[in-house]
Amino acid sequence: MDLVKPDIGLIFWMTLSFLILLYILKKFAWKPILNSLHEREHTIEDALTKAEQTKKEMAGLVADHERLLTEAKAERDVILKEAREAKDSIIEEAKERAASEEQRLLKIAREAIQNEKMAAVTDLKNEVAAMSIIISEKILRQKLDNGEDQKKHIEELLKDVDFTKNQYSASASS
Repeated sequence: MDLVKPDIGLIFWMTLSFLILLYILKKFAWKPILNSLHEREHTIEDALTKAEQTKKEMAGLVADHERLLTEAKAERDVILKEAREAKDSIIEEAKERAASEEQRLLKIAREAIQNEKMAAVTDLKNEVAAMSIIISEKILRQKLDNGEDQKKHIEELLKDVDFTKNQYSASASS
């Protein structure tokens, strides 16, 4: 039972050695240990503060990234819209030019047809006039003694004129 009940001397020396150990620790070890703990606490607080700042910066960067992405999409849409409008205006302009060119060519063709028609009519009139002169000359050159020969000759000339007239009307209509 002596082990269970300590002796006063043992308690005194144990307390004295504990106090000496406590004094030595306080004098040499507590300050550096506490300073290390305070530094460690400061380092952890700084790291937490920096992590919080970094987290805020990252949130700001994500917001900026999303804003830039939205702006880029809007700009892309504007560019695509402008490109579509330019394409449509170019197509419309080409259609207008083609229609204008078509109208111009049709006008030229109509004028050419009208000119050809007028030239054909003029040629026909000239031919009729020339034939009339030729007939008149033949009538005047021929000596017509009797009236019956004159009638016969005029009928032959009229048949020639009708035949020639039919040829010209057939060629003019084609």
